[in-house]
Amino acid sequence: MKPKDLVKQWVDAFNKADVDALASFYNEHAVNHQVAESPVEGRDAIRKMFADGFAAAKMVCIVENIFEDGEWAILEWRDPLGLRGCGFFHIQNDQIVFQRGYWDKLTFLRTQGMPIPDH
Repeated sequence: MKPKDLVKQWVDAFNKADVDALASFYNEHAVNHQVAESPVEGRDAIRKMFADGFAAAKMVCIVENIFEDGEWAILEWRDPLGLRGCGFFHIQNDQIVFQRGYWDKLTFLRTQGMPIPDH
């Protein structure tokens, strides 16, 4: 499967909040690093990250662009509340082995009506 096609399927699972389907896209030892958070390592931990995220917030991914370069797919996205971001997916043997996401955590917390942590 081409990286771009895998990411399209990933978006479909994300928008259904299907944590089992999302986890199935990742290699057993994959790393998901949303740069606003600490890296998450391993398929089970990534599944928990998604489960916790969907339990805490209504998250929707509207695709703006998906680009592909070799083993990489790049997703530019937005959500209905105005948050924007991008994700880089390294895919080998039809599985995500590494993902890095960029988005603004403060905007996410504000648009979701979640508490802003004190620093």
